[in-house]
Amino acid sequence: MDRARVADTALRLLNEVGLEGLTLRAIARELDVKAPALYWHFKDKQALLDEMATEMYRRMIAGIPLDHAQTWQERLLAANRGLRTALLGYRDGARVFSGSRFTGAVHAEQMEDTLRVFTGAGFTLAQAVRATQTSYLYTIGYVTEEQGVQPMADERREGYDLDERARVLSDYPLTAAAGREIFEDFDRHFEEGLTLLLAGIRAQYGIA
Repeated sequence: MDRARVADTALRLLNEVGLEGLTLRAIARELDVKAPALYWHFKDKQALLDEMATEMYRRMIAGIPLDHAQTWQERLLAANRGLRTALLGYRDGARVFSGSRFTGAVHAEQMEDTLRVFTGAGFTLAQAVRATQTSYLYTIGYVTEEQGVQPMADERREGYDLDERARVLSDYPLTAAAGREIFEDFDRHFEEGLTLLLAGIRAQYGIA
């Protein structure tokens, strides 16, 4: 048993039980070991989540070569679309990823190349960081909310019946109608958000 096997087991179990049910005891049971054995590899659950996020990132970039010819717009769109797809592959994927720290330098090559693309287009380093961080935080937040409604692609949590919501909020017609803009058609709305971000970055920094 090593860190990689524990993280792989934890990611598989995550899709079954979700983040709340993902305990070191449950993972140990899956590995057929005693829970204290895991503490040789991870001092606590957050350390395990850090390794899980790192493994998710490794899988996300595996086999995808860097495209040095991309414009900054193309790089931002590709990175955030890829991140969303990766997070949606795991129950509570965005919650696992959010706030976790990579356990090595696995992200450095991608980050270095992305910052090179942005600074090469005329951004200062500070502007490049702000633009990429803002879009990253948008994607993490978006998928967190999305998975709050649809934990997995074929599931929808109880309480998100839009007709019932509209009935309860009938005295507030705009709020009632907004439900379909908030809780449906996540793919289209995510893309609209990215478009807004691109427009805001262009307007703020004056870089086409």
